[in-house]
Formats: sequence, structure tokens, C-alpha cells
Amino acid sequence: MNAPLRRVGVVVMVLFGLLFANLNWIQAYKADEYRTSDYNGRVQVAEYERKRGNIEAGGTALATSKETNGELKYRRTYPAGAKYAHVLGYKPVNLADTGIEKFENDFLAGTSDALIANRVKDMFTGNDTGGGNVLLTLSKRAQDVAYEQLRNNRLDVPRGAAVAVDPRTGAVQALVSIPSYDPNPLASHDTEEATAAYNKLEGDPAGPLKNRAIGEVLPPGSTFKIVVAAAALESGIGQETSIPAGSSWTPPTSGTPIRNAAASICPQDEVSLKTAVTYSCNTGFAKLGVKLGADKIKEKARQFGFEQEDLTVGQLGEGGHPVAASRTGDMQNPDGSTDPAALAQSSIGQNNVRMTPLQGAMIAAAVANDGSQMRPYVVRQLLAPDRTTSYYTAKPKELRQPVNGQVADDLREMMVSVVERGSGTNAQIDGYTVGGKTGTAQSAPDRPDHGWFIGFALDKNGNPVSAVCVVLEQAGQGGSAEAARIAGQIMRAAIADPGGR
Repeated sequence: MNAPLRRVGVVVMVLFGLLFANLNWIQAYKADEYRTSDYNGRVQVAEYERKRGNIEAGGTALATSKETNGELKYRRTYPAGAKYAHVLGYKPVNLADTGIEKFENDFLAGTSDALIANRVKDMFTGNDTGGGNVLLTLSKRAQDVAYEQLRNNRLDVPRGAAVAVDPRTGAVQALVSIPSYDPNPLASHDTEEATAAYNKLEGDPAGPLKNRAIGEVLPPGSTFKIVVAAAALESGIGQETSIPAGSSWTPPTSGTPIRNAAASICPQDEVSLKTAVTYSCNTGFAKLGVKLGADKIKEKARQFGFEQEDLTVGQLGEGGHPVAASRTGDMQNPDGSTDPAALAQSSIGQNNVRMTPLQGAMIAAAVANDGSQMRPYVVRQLLAPDRTTSYYTAKPKELRQPVNGQVADDLREMMVSVVERGSGTNAQIDGYTVGGKTGTAQSAPDRPDHGWFIGFALDKNGNPVSAVCVVLEQAGQGGSAEAARIAGQIMRAAIADPGGR
């Protein structure tokens, strides 16, 4: 054999070797990826042969599967439409699934390892048992009230969010973001129709696909004063301790004065800490924050949950909706020293302080629950397709303890004062002790302010029954009062129907 033929033979052998290696690599390492790919048509048909399990809350099915006459046997439907969209997400044919539909997909689809006994049984019976059922913690009444009150708020604000949790367990009672969207068109088996519906939502400047309750961070305004008050209490300042106040104060290094919302608020040179909280004294808290120092403010915010980047809301301890990290932001000069002006603004929830509505509810919940902050969760139980076996039941877990019991007591008293005689009177509930804190936060020089409220409700025995946060984006004048009113309505609904825990 001459040299050219030998070279051809070597090349052919190398090519066959590469082809053999590639086939083995595909079979050994890529087979599962290709098998489960959303672009594998046979997998799609097989997936829709089995009836997907329900997602339920309070005994009501929020996501179900209905039989069709098409190639794909079952279609996903959402009877409540937009009310639960940001919790449930949606299960499309060719688009990416979201929400609980995504995080609990294997169990709902029946492909979870937990349901292997059902699949083995199907092999012998020839049946397709169907997927498992996911039960949520949501209070149907609280969720419905939160959605309707936000959507029909008295200021006609188009964007906002509300979150309610059970302070004793962390169970999410309501989670709403507006504007919302109807997930049903996104689950259409007509892929062109589903894609068109998605593109319309994605291109909407109002951002209906955004989950503002856990994914958006905004300046929290005076609600952040609860964090600063906690730091003050731990530094030896009592509720009745006098702190400097006044109608206006210009921090060192700044030519911009900090003023109170009205001339009647804290015009005195000094007021008690309780008075400063009750009437939301900006000058008092700006001076207090500078006195305490940036490190104490940042550390106390961190202890309440700011800066946490790995929090999720789904099952306890794994998976679920990712939660955006709340931030205290910079309070420093370029050389690393503290900037008193930035610190003063941060102490009243401005400057670079940013918070999610969930974080606001968690602050209120920790205060209500004697300083113990429970880990939030929305998946209560996983049930077998025949509902006879439970494969998961949530067991509440403490996330952290940002303040001790005495500090929590003091904060509760001051927050109750806000609702009884301060800016949060709209949140009052007959027969219950309600505490809270309003917040008005500047959004931009040429835009209206955000309106916030965080709060809690205690029963006649002092037991916490609900903690809530409501934000109305760019609500302008009266925004925090309307947020307080909506929060009161949500907590009233959660009292009547606490949801699953």
C-alpha cells in the first residue's frame, strides 16, 4: 500500500473513531437532555398524554387540566384568570414555564421520583394515573381581596403589589402584583396564538409579567424607620427618650434640607422616639440615623433580611420563586468615610435604600412575632394523584431573629400608636390590635411619590394573625393612606380565612 492510501486510511479511521465517540457521548451524557428538551415533539405529546395535577388553595382548584380532541390530550386552564397569575405562573407548550408550574413541574407532571410507585403501577394496568397535586398556603379570601382592592384602588394607580404572611409560620396568605395577566392564552396549544399573547405582554410598558411583590425593589420611605427604630432601641434609646427633631434640618456636607411632610409634624426641637415613629418625623430620624452611624443601620437592616440573595418562596428550604435582594445601598464618600447626608437620607428610607414588598411584610411579621422572623413559603402540601398520600407537608422554620422580645414589644407599641393616632388610621380593624407604618418615597424628581404601608394584626389574646405590606407605585398624595386602607382590608380577609399553614 502506497503512502497516499495509507494516509486516506488513517483519516477514515480517525473520522470513524470520532463518530463513534460522538455517538457514545450523546447516548451517555446528552440523551436525557435531548429526551426532555422542550423542542422534542415526541416528548411533548407524551407529556400531555398524562393529566397534570391540580394546584389548589383552600379546596379550590386554581390550575387544572382539561381533555381536548387535539394531538395534545390535555390543556392547562386557570379558572381564576389573572388573580393568581404571579403565584401560579403558566405551563405553555413551546414557551418557558414559570411560577409554581415550573418549580413543581415534576410532581405536577407525575415524573417526580416520589411518584415512581404510581408509574410502576401504570406499567401493569396500562393506565396513566396523572400527576400529583400541589396545595398552596394562600387564603383565597385574602388573595381575592388583595387583587380587587389593588386593581380598583381609589387613586387609580395602575402599578403596585401586596403581600400578606402568617407571622407565626411564614405561610404566604396573599401575593398579588398589578397589573396582572390572564395565563390561559399562554397555555394555548396553538403555539402561534400563545407566542403572540406572550409578545404582547412582554412588550407592554406597564410590565404585567413582572412579579412586583417579590421581584421589584423600590425606595421604602418611612417604613424603613422601623429598622432604624430597632437599632435605636438596641442602643439604649427608649420609647420615651427624647431625640432631636425640628421642622427642618440640613445634614453636614449637604445643601439640601430634610423637612417633615407637614409643618405640624415634629416642629419641636426634641420629641420622644415614640412620637417620632407615630407621626413619621423625618428630621428626627435623619438626625437619629447619623447619630447611630451607618454600620449600625446597615447591620440592623441585614438582620431583618436586607442583602439576602438566596431567598426563595415555594417549598421550605428548596426551590420556588426567587426573591430580589433588598439593599441599604451606599452611605459613603468616595474615600470610604461615611457621608452624613447620604446616611440621613437612608435613615428615612431614601437615598439608595431599596426594598421588596415581601421584605416589608417580613419586617412587620418579625415585630408581631416577638422578634422571630419565619421563612416565607407558599407550598403547603404535595398530594398523590389519588390524594391518599402526602409526599410533603410544610413544617415552619425560623429564618432569623432580628430583634429580641423586649425590642419587639417596644416596636409593636410604637407601630400600634401609628395606627391608633398617627398616619395609619385607615388600617384599623374592629376587635383587633393593628400596628403599622406608612411610607412615602420619592421615585424621581418629575414623578409622583410611592405610597407604602407595612403592618400586622393581633387577636384579643395578642396572637399575630397576619402581617402585610402594600405598595402603590407613583401614587402621589394620599398614596400611603390608601395603602394602609388596602392593608387593613387584606388583614381583615386573612382573619376570616387564614389559609393553609
